[in-house]
Amino acid sequence: MIDHITFGVSDFARSTRFYDAAFGPLGVTRLFDVPLDDADGLKVTGYGCDTPWFWLAEERATTGLLHVALRASTTAEVDAFHRAALQAGGADNGPPGLRPHYHADYYAAFVRDPDGHNIEAVCHRARVT
Repeated sequence: MIDHITFGVSDFARSTRFYDAAFGPLGVTRLFDVPLDDADGLKVTGYGCDTPWFWLAEERATTGLLHVALRASTTAEVDAFHRAALQAGGADNGPPGLRPHYHADYYAAFVRDPDGHNIEAVCHRARVT
């Protein structure tokens, strides 16, 4: 089980605007900004539902492309994630829809974040909206 993930971003303000908007439909919000004094002057923030588990740091932008998938409760959340991410400057990397090659009810959408990372929202119960 993953406890948390942290990766570097090239433009902290641009990335936090993107993730604030894209994660909102999934119920994931920015929960904690690490005080600059505690992070050696680096901007660091954590997203989650109850506790932060998805962290961004403005240092040494992560190279190579990541794929991070977030579980959605409904297909409507997947659709809303995709819309919000595109409106926040993300690039479409696969519109909302069934991906039966994974399993019959795999409903997902994919976007590229401002640094090009593949961010997915997936609902494993496609018949539930």
